[in-house]
Amino acid sequence: MRRIPWTAALLVLAAGCGQAGSGSEVACPAIGTAVGIGLTVPDPAGITRATLEACWGDQCVTRPVGLMPETAAGATSCAAGTCGASMVPTGGLRGFADLPGLQAVPIRVTVRFDDGKPHTAVVTPTFSEPGGPACGKAGPQAQLVAGADREIKPR
Repeated sequence: MRRIPWTAALLVLAAGCGQAGSGSEVACPAIGTAVGIGLTVPDPAGITRATLEACWGDQCVTRPVGLMPETAAGATSCAAGTCGASMVPTGGLRGFADLPGLQAVPIRVTVRFDDGKPHTAVVTPTFSEPGGPACGKAGPQAQLVAGADREIKPR
């Protein structure tokens, strides 16, 4: 008879374990994040290409920046309970230089456009958390923007 109360108590305690919401597991998205530096050129007059050199520690890496027309969401329209927006060109250019091994430390970046002149800035890449803090960090990445005089600065 003494075993029944103890057995019942253990069953009650065990029943509370493993229920939905009681654990600390988080469903994280299976997505990747490119490691590198993005470049935006809002006024690309005379620019068709760019090369980016990134230096940190005792290493420098040079990569082409694949410039493409920049787009933004256009007007939103809704019909029959479904809404959508088309992407429209902004007139600018946007690109990204893949830099495997990039560190989240100050990076000296030099961008050369078609004219070959160096435009330099210092930027510190940061990590993103695309699935939230519980899913860990991804990246690092940095973003640069070119001004009207082609000088670059962190975005």
